[in-house]
Amino acid sequence: MSIKADKWIRRMALEANMIEPFEPGQVRSTDGHRIISYGTSSYGYDVRCSDEFKVFTNIESAIVDPKSFDETSFVDKTGDVCVIPPNSFALARTVEYFRIPRNVLTVCLGKSTYARCGIIVNVTPLEPEWEGHVTLEFSNTTPLPAKIYANEGVAQMLFFESDEQCETSYRDRGGKYQGQLGVTLPRT
Repeated sequence: MSIKADKWIRRMALEANMIEPFEPGQVRSTDGHRIISYGTSSYGYDVRCSDEFKVFTNIESAIVDPKSFDETSFVDKTGDVCVIPPNSFALARTVEYFRIPRNVLTVCLGKSTYARCGIIVNVTPLEPEWEGHVTLEFSNTTPLPAKIYANEGVAQMLFFESDEQCETSYRDRGGKYQGQLGVTLPRT
């Protein structure tokens, strides 16, 4: 990038409507209460988790199969926090809606606040011209219940800009997760 990364993110968010809603600074508290930060950082953007969750449960003894995922393996929750059972996981989505430019690849990494508690955030890269709410997966690697906080920072997006546009974008390929709006389960 030829300009400072934080300025590039602000420019792309405003000119290309890349992130909506967009927070140009780093938010560390709301209503006088400390929160896990979100917004523009030095070289990325810290996203928030919405209040919509799908918590994995295996009361039906289902087999986890990405080609035939059983929706009854999840319990839907809405709220300010989500408690993930020990050694389990939950799906959520970002508050932010993304529109990735054709010459940008986005990679998501978990925030250290969660990682230091044994909570791992997993997201695949956001390819050029992908758009939608990002589905987030939170793995609780601990033997204890773990909390995720809605409307607070959960992961950081890093943006890699190329000198040229890609030959075939996610949109060109008709990607199966294009335009997703809620927490989206596996598709084949």
